Amino acid sequence: MKGVVPAAGKGTRLRPLTDERPKGLVEVDGRPILTHVFETLLEAGVDELLVVVGYRKEAIVDRYGDAYAGVPISYLHQREQRGLGHAVSLAEPHVDGPFVVLNGDNVFRGGIGPALERVESTDAEGALLLEGVDPEAARETGVVDVEDGQVREIVEKPDDPPSRLVTTGCYVLPPEIFHALALAQPSDRGEYELSEAVGLLARAGRRVDAVRLPGERININAPEDVERAEQLVD
Repeated sequence: MKGVVPAAGKGTRLRPLTDERPKGLVEVDGRPILTHVFETLLEAGVDELLVVVGYRKEAIVDRYGDAYAGVPISYLHQREQRGLGHAVSLAEPHVDGPFVVLNGDNVFRGGIGPALERVESTDAEGALLLEGVDPEAARETGVVDVEDGQVREIVEKPDDPPSRLVTTGCYVLPPEIFHALALAQPSDRGEYELSEAVGLLARAGRRVDAVRLPGERININAPEDVERAEQLVD
């Protein structure tokens, strides 16, 4: 299975750590965030990496070259920051079956294997790895409406969250997601949201399962998150 890693953002909230380097090369416990992401994917069985780069992309290419731990890397250049959905759409020419998306700013403890296993061992066409949060945190991210274990809709930053289950930046998706992305409309921010495309898949009758995160994860957005992530992997 191929792994798509969106890592094109500027990481403005991580400044000054990102003044001279891309977010993915900020270190957690002595290693770049992207190294943690790659290892999480490899542990889950991914055998090819597709890394979406943008801001200071040369630094990422120079750091990792054309392979990590023997697994080949291809780089996809996102010239404009047009959202996660747009970043994922760049992988379409390289994907011919189910694939996993793992955001390039998340550090996991416990792995992501259950999401991949769900698609590989059942009739599910896709799977989202989810975690439970308090209502306040749910209002700040993508909240997932789940019915009978399946994803029905993802609502971005809702005032009245339909659940307390939120996305973790890990999506196992069928190639049909690219058609859904082509149909998706830009958000109020002018970005193409992967969450809208996943919702389109679900409404079209595709089976996308909700899978609970087996461990913990830290989404690294601010300098204090680096310290939290270091405690997680220590």
